[in-house]
Amino acid sequence: MATGDGRDGIQSADRVLALYQELRLRGVSHLSEVFRELGLAPEESEKWSAELAALGLIVPTGTTHATRDDLQSGAWQPGPDAVAVVDPEIALLRMLQGERERLREHLDQSDRAYSALETLVGRFLRPGSLNGSEVEVEILDDYGRIQQVLEDITDVIRHDLTSMHVTALVREVADRVLSRDRRQIDNGVRIRAIYHQRITTSPEAVEMLRRRVEAGVEIRLSPAVPMNMIIADQQFAVLPVHPDDRAAGAILARGPALVRSYLALYEHCWHAATPYGDDVAPELGGDGLSEQQRAALKMLASGMKDEKVARNLGVSLRTVSRMLSELMQEMGASSRFEAGVRAQRLGWLD
Repeated sequence: MATGDGRDGIQSADRVLALYQELRLRGVSHLSEVFRELGLAPEESEKWSAELAALGLIVPTGTTHATRDDLQSGAWQPGPDAVAVVDPEIALLRMLQGERERLREHLDQSDRAYSALETLVGRFLRPGSLNGSEVEVEILDDYGRIQQVLEDITDVIRHDLTSMHVTALVREVADRVLSRDRRQIDNGVRIRAIYHQRITTSPEAVEMLRRRVEAGVEIRLSPAVPMNMIIADQQFAVLPVHPDDRAAGAILARGPALVRSYLALYEHCWHAATPYGDDVAPELGGDGLSEQQRAALKMLASGMKDEKVARNLGVSLRTVSRMLSELMQEMGASSRFEAGVRAQRLGWLD
């Protein structure tokens, strides 16, 4: 009799795992539709979805993009039947963090909590997922999934959070980020952010920068930011699928072996940027070039078209054309090719 019960338990566990994997493939899903398509009985559906929710592997979410008005009015709410999946690593770390805080006041609940953790690790955590030599890349083309990943990552940061932003955050998002900043800094997390220097033309953006700096965030400005990027603890990196098309989705990279490469790019941009609060007006170097002119020359020399240079610098196409004409005139060059050759000889591209 005991043998039969054990076999039934294993079969139930396998089915819950299969359900989780199906939900993960679908991204944001309506549970009722998934259960109907899989032919699951109502009592089984409720039992298995409850187990996934208890382990933190699914959370309620919405299936539509929240507008600014929705956020301001509080009209946006999670869908009654819509869920997003949570990575096993994130679910495990989040549960550990929550339990560590609760155990101080509720030691009598420790046995049940650790039992749930053992179930989560033994049944759902992918073998080798925490191995520093392994990497994993996931394409995120669903808005709800992208937002869930960002929340998951920021919930489990222990040491460093670095980010770069082509544009400023909208006010409602900035308020949520600021609240997270304070909580993470209180927990000893170092937070750094690079913004394009053009955002300082917006009073609202300047106020956002001021508040983040006051909270303890290290901020720098740059005349050229290549893409949006978020890196957490050398474990996770979130970057755009296509830097020029936000609607194309995002890439989630896991594993230090891969994320360290993105961090090296970030560190290069960080050291080239100017600390916020310093004079960010165009300063001439020993070669007589401003940082913006030097950045434009390097991009043009790499074969980048004027339109892309303008986007990266945050200026108009007319400004780029005028800047190039001024540089050609200063070098006495009659063509772009000649200007590139002279700039190389003068060491302006080093």
